[in-house]
Amino acid sequence: MVKILFSNVFRKSIMVSAVLVAMVSAASAQSLSERVSDKAGRKVRFGFKIDPGASFLSPQDAGVSRNSGRFYFSYGVLADLFIDDQERYAFSTGLQITHLGSVMQYDAGKGLSEFRDNSAEYDIRLQYIEVPLTLKLKTATAKGFDFYGQFGGFVGVPIRARANVISNMTRFDKQNVLRETQPFTAGMLLGAGMEYPITETLTGVVGFNYQNNFVDVTRNGKWNDGRITGNHFILRLGVYF
Repeated sequence: MVKILFSNVFRKSIMVSAVLVAMVSAASAQSLSERVSDKAGRKVRFGFKIDPGASFLSPQDAGVSRNSGRFYFSYGVLADLFIDDQERYAFSTGLQITHLGSVMQYDAGKGLSEFRDNSAEYDIRLQYIEVPLTLKLKTATAKGFDFYGQFGGFVGVPIRARANVISNMTRFDKQNVLRETQPFTAGMLLGAGMEYPITETLTGVVGFNYQNNFVDVTRNGKWNDGRITGNHFILRLGVYF
């Protein structure tokens, strides 16, 4: 009972801490953006974003299939480093926490060693720290609404990996599969959207991103599942300071 209570309190504390960190990060980003912009002649700007979307892990070999995707969610700090005086071209990067996954079906002989005797369903949930590395190109309009496109890639490392497994009519919840996950990820990032003025110092952004993982998500030696990649369709909602 004490263990369950401690676990609940711990989870709630983590959630509250995450919200506080996000608020502090946004405030710090605004202050830092103002200071850096003043010194650099508005060559750098910072922001904060949340990205809901849909995540689909894609098996490439026989014996593994996807039953369904999962909700994608990412949040973090944005940074644009302008490379021209008109602020139409920028190196766009940042730091984000990303949640993704899918529900996968593995035939007998596939998947983790302890579940290979029978076919099994894996509800895989992954969490990454990621850094986008893209080039952003913007247009200008008379009313201050700017349209942009960006392309490049991203790199990241997993920080949490869980799987709920159903095998032989038995459910095994919250299996820790972090060690069975590739320790590094990278992929392509494409995006497009619109920036619009909110106040004299705030600029909103709405867009759509597509991310594709190049690196195998799982360790084939642990899962015997060939190659698993990821495709993510993302709504960008953010603000620049």
